[in-house]
Amino acid sequence: MPVDFLIIGQGLAGSLLAWELIQHGCKVVVIDNGRENASQVAAGLINPVTGLRFVKSDDVDDLLPAARQYYSALSAFFRQPFYIEKPMLRLFRSDAELKHAQKRLNDFRYENYLGAVTTSDNVIPFLETPFGFMEQKQTGYLLTRPLLRCLKDFFIARGCYRLAEFDDRDIQLEPSLRWQDISPKQIIFCAGHHASRNHWFSWLPFRPAKGEILTLLPTAELPDKILNYGNWLIPLDNRQVRIGATFDRDNINTDTTDTARDYLLAALKQLAPTLKTTLTNQQAGIRPCTQDRNPFLGYHPRHPQIAIFNGFGAKGSLQIPWHSQRFAESLLNNAPLPLSCNIQRYHETHFPG
Repeated sequence: MPVDFLIIGQGLAGSLLAWELIQHGCKVVVIDNGRENASQVAAGLINPVTGLRFVKSDDVDDLLPAARQYYSALSAFFRQPFYIEKPMLRLFRSDAELKHAQKRLNDFRYENYLGAVTTSDNVIPFLETPFGFMEQKQTGYLLTRPLLRCLKDFFIARGCYRLAEFDDRDIQLEPSLRWQDISPKQIIFCAGHHASRNHWFSWLPFRPAKGEILTLLPTAELPDKILNYGNWLIPLDNRQVRIGATFDRDNINTDTTDTARDYLLAALKQLAPTLKTTLTNQQAGIRPCTQDRNPFLGYHPRHPQIAIFNGFGAKGSLQIPWHSQRFAESLLNNAPLPLSCNIQRYHETHFPG
């Protein structure tokens, strides 16, 4: 069966790239093993300003409008919301954080993302805010699981989804590119952290990180805003909340742990000492992080018909829409990829050939 693109992995990266290519009239097949992936576990949080020093994410002025437009178009097509815009309360944990926030307020580049500082005299029910807080704007979260379910159904209806285990050693290069009965012009790997063991791209410096998330049912109503207190808390429509996330580079598996649960609950207890909650779910996923924290897009140095679209780490919800458009332009029109994400940056230093 001849196709234009064979995409490996139906996480957020593979799904949005497949969607983008289909919108350009391409014939696409998506291969997925059907098991839960990191995109389904992820909270989908979008936060333009992060860290102790309140730093804007790289290229956020381009990435955020692209993401909002992309998810809006998908919502219109599937007739259901996917991106929930919700302000975030950044709860200061020290005087140093408060001073960094005040400094950013004097920087015009941050005026669209940061609101005024509220002093510690203003009390939020159930929450300890001894150093005050700030409202961050243009924040929200992506409902990744419903979105991926809709896209999967869309791919199935078009006959371009196949449930299968993919072994990259089964790729035939000669006399033409082939996998099983499929003859694609290009194979694109979008399989998350599994690419670190991929025959074609294991030379890239992945740094996968495990993260665990809890879903809780609180006995009292919290503010209808995302809370950022070193960890984060996202209020859901059903009165439940999600809190997370841990960061573990040593145990790369999807087993949930008592250690992570206890850590997240203890951090919440420090924030809200009198709040009672019931644990309803605990999940673990593996983020496909990279050494320089930039994504991996591009073509194999020796076999350019094999490509990768990966490495979005914890910021996939923000980064993937814009990068899927750039990669589609490269695949279809030979447009140059941005240097920051092009895997050519590692050819000389990491490729063993």
